[in-house]
Amino acid sequence: MGKSGRSCGYRRYSDDHESESASYQGEHILCVDNWLNKRTLNFMLIRIEFISTKSIATFCLLVNVEYIFFDIVLHVPKLPPRSPEARKAFMDQLSASPPDKQYWEAGGNCNMSIAAARLGLRCATIGHVGNEIYGNFLLDVLQDEGISVVGMSEDVDIVDSSSTSYETLLWVLVDPLQRHGFCSRADFSKEPAFSWISKLSGEAKMAIKQSKVLFCNGYGFDELNPSLIVSALDYAAEVGTAVFFDPGPRGKSLSTGTPEEQKALHHFLKMSDVLLLTSDEAVSLTGIGDPLLAGQELLWNGVRTKWVIVKMGSRGSILVTMSSISCAPAFKVDVIDTVGCGDSFVAAIAYGFIHDMPLVNTLAVANAVGAATAMGRGAGRNVATLEKVIELMRASNINEDDEFWNEVVKKLDAQEITFLSKMAINGSDNRLNRVALQKVVSELLPKLGSAKLEEKLLLERYDG
Repeated sequence: MGKSGRSCGYRRYSDDHESESASYQGEHILCVDNWLNKRTLNFMLIRIEFISTKSIATFCLLVNVEYIFFDIVLHVPKLPPRSPEARKAFMDQLSASPPDKQYWEAGGNCNMSIAAARLGLRCATIGHVGNEIYGNFLLDVLQDEGISVVGMSEDVDIVDSSSTSYETLLWVLVDPLQRHGFCSRADFSKEPAFSWISKLSGEAKMAIKQSKVLFCNGYGFDELNPSLIVSALDYAAEVGTAVFFDPGPRGKSLSTGTPEEQKALHHFLKMSDVLLLTSDEAVSLTGIGDPLLAGQELLWNGVRTKWVIVKMGSRGSILVTMSSISCAPAFKVDVIDTVGCGDSFVAAIAYGFIHDMPLVNTLAVANAVGAATAMGRGAGRNVATLEKVIELMRASNINEDDEFWNEVVKKLDAQEITFLSKMAINGSDNRLNRVALQKVVSELLPKLGSAKLEEKLLLERYDG
């Protein structure tokens, strides 16, 4: 396999071109000679991740037509039935003919990567992308967003043989009430889609080592063996890369799954630096009825855990540390579609973590990014744009409900409770240290404006 083409189903960095590029690390901008065409840039994308000091790697699957991690977004009269047999028949009916390209979208952790890239972070996805129509579509989407793809496996022979019959196309179904259902062949398989992948590639390890954050979520267990996902966490811990883990809806089934799945989930809950959960997920994983007390329990039980973030939907979000609790009400928006909101939220939390922002500022920008995504339809390329996030921040219209938040914080035991408020003052109010939203916005807008300029300059170099 030559160095100038796609190899093992993903775009590979070519040493032949290393001398033709240069980076200015202080501004995290890649400078490429004008003669390089877009095909050459496909190889150069990996290099961005290796030289950036503000990068984030997402551990996800991007795969080809025989095993595609790919969203097809459809509006349906009603969501699929609950029984496995009926759901399987429903999915087979959907899969009977190829979907129209207008319904294609980048799926899974691509949502998080795109949102993070739009905030100015350097992103790489660790996965496998095939050299065919679906894989090319995904690669083009990621390249357009300035996101690199790092190969997960170095075993070409296995890729080309035993797994070619597996398809992991995800149908995202939306009913007239904007409720969502998800359907894929992974729902009906006892084995992970990529059970043949037994270890991380050297390139994957390099990307993890050179990144600030490695993001994993519960859906990864549908595609990869638990031992492989755990090895990514352990390697990140070894090289000093922070691990973000969002168990998502799969957390509950993992907690009652195979012994290997239960052990892996327990390991992630103990060893991740940042845990992100909805209020329902926090309750489900701890057995504690109050989601905020459940969040504290997860923090106290952790070994490396620094933050536990509880997502409260339209109410807002809470960030718990060993010494403090920060609360931020959600932004008021007209919700069109909630698909991708949680992924976008994670991207902004990583943005605040990497830039060492005040905790309440981190929640504020995360809430804004999640809300901006909810104003669009679908995920992938439809997640929040930086322009929309800045617009929401400037409007500063938050869903402040004093009665709800006072009820929440009175149950919590912390040295400090910081609350994002519309009030134009800083100071204590009973147990709350109220921080004015206007102050937070004035601190965030220059940083977001800088990210906007950096994103523009970088993309101009890709298009040149």
